[in-house]
Amino acid sequence: MTDKTAPDILRIAVAQLNPTVGDVAGNLAKAREARADAARQGADLVLFTELFLAGYPPEDLVLKPAFLKACERAAEDFARDTADGGPGFIIGTPLKRKTGTHNSIIFADGGKILAERYKLDLPNYGEFDEKRVFQAGPEIQGPVNFRGVRVGVPICEDIWGEVAVCETLAESGAEILLVPNGSPYYRGKVDVRHQIVIRQVIECGLPIIYANQLGGQDELVFDGASFAIGSDKTLAFQMSQFEEAVNVTTWKRSRAAAGAQNGNNSDGWVCTDGPMSKIPEKEEADYRACMLGLRDYVNKNGFKNVVLGLSGGIDSAICAALAVDALGEERLRAVMMPYRYTSKDSLKDAEDCARALGCRYDIVPIFEPVEGFLHALTQLFEGTKEGITEENLQSRARGTILMAISNKFGSMVVTTGNKSEMSVGYATLYGDMNGGFNPIKDLYKMQVYALSRWRNAHVPPGALGPSGEVIPNNIIDKAPSAELRENQTDQDSLPPYPVLDDILECLVENEMGVDEILARGHDRATVTRVEHLLYVAEYKRRQAAPGVKITRKNFGRDRRYPITNRFRDGA
Repeated sequence: MTDKTAPDILRIAVAQLNPTVGDVAGNLAKAREARADAARQGADLVLFTELFLAGYPPEDLVLKPAFLKACERAAEDFARDTADGGPGFIIGTPLKRKTGTHNSIIFADGGKILAERYKLDLPNYGEFDEKRVFQAGPEIQGPVNFRGVRVGVPICEDIWGEVAVCETLAESGAEILLVPNGSPYYRGKVDVRHQIVIRQVIECGLPIIYANQLGGQDELVFDGASFAIGSDKTLAFQMSQFEEAVNVTTWKRSRAAAGAQNGNNSDGWVCTDGPMSKIPEKEEADYRACMLGLRDYVNKNGFKNVVLGLSGGIDSAICAALAVDALGEERLRAVMMPYRYTSKDSLKDAEDCARALGCRYDIVPIFEPVEGFLHALTQLFEGTKEGITEENLQSRARGTILMAISNKFGSMVVTTGNKSEMSVGYATLYGDMNGGFNPIKDLYKMQVYALSRWRNAHVPPGALGPSGEVIPNNIIDKAPSAELRENQTDQDSLPPYPVLDDILECLVENEMGVDEILARGHDRATVTRVEHLLYVAEYKRRQAAPGVKITRKNFGRDRRYPITNRFRDGA
């Protein structure tokens, strides 16, 4: 039965914020600011995200005792703040206890910690390896009594896996479930989260509030898009994607809401007021994820500006647009580095792109350094034919120039290779692969084209770049080329990109066998060649710069193949 002294209205603030891994003091200050904001909005309770005080994912920082102590001190200090009579809070932090080091939350109110709860289901797939640094909670712990309301707090994976955490919390008297999450972006992830939560609501009969982290952390982008599903299985509120926010939602008791669902006479909670933001379509979402990932990588690592090689091609053009949108035109230096094979069209296209974006544009010819390398190697290379070695010298000369600019001016080099190229090794180590971060690393070539067209027609929210055509149409329309030899196009060495991208998506994202791919209408020789190129380029990918995860399986955390590998499905 419901406590007659319990409130009939509960105002819950969801703090969808952008913490920085390891910045415990900064994350605590951000949490305090958010709580003060929530208090001004009349909140009773503030829900923060998973491991907020540490930043997520903290990885092996959790193995450092000093780091764990700093997080716990911050949690205790923050708990004391609630003696002011303002809102209580739920916040994520690592905690070291007799049972091990746990991915935990603390629930605080009235100047003290009311309860601790530990994550039970530790993810160990894809980008997650929490079993390496955390111990699972020893048992499902019951709801917490917060001002007369019984609140259950499963943590992220606790609602994704097979452990019946939500159902058990409902059986032990929980009235509402509040879930702190660190759920990274990939294309279509919002719909996946909604379906996961709906499934749990069906099982437990309780409304669920899903609070998700925001911001870039190395290769991961956390997109926010926090939401709630009511006990009637409908969307109760939806927060914005890719934007920080502290939104207060109002919940009221309704006997009809959950009583029928649970088959008893208990009261239920219904959301009567909350945001209902529109979630971006796929091109906008992908572009904003790349933009946010680049912005946070540069800013959180303390770079004042960035530099990239602007070749007149589609990949460097969209990276330049992303850099200006993320950081502002004054923080990008674009460098054209022409050689004898650089076309007049490329020179004009690069200049037009830089002018449209308003960024600094420099021209540094590479004839002398390339010819110097060739002269130095004349005796050693005597009697051999020109080929890929001489082409790679051009790329490496450009890479050296960009790194020199980086060293001299403290600019981070933005590298510009797409996923299609990185899949098959169509990139030069210590050349065009040089750089600190790659915003399009997980975009296939055809996706690069789609996002370029989208950007020319739209300015994403929060972008610092101009409106209108920022990537000249001639760049989009012309045949792609590395321009390392006379009249070269990518299709001289690779299948057409629509064909290549489909085969790669089958092999990488879907782990399909060769026979399955052939059933889609592809040629066997092409498929087996692409499979071979994919495997033998693994050593290059191991040395590539980090970049934003966009697909379900990126190169890096998600896909860990051996470099030494003789398996071929097509053999």
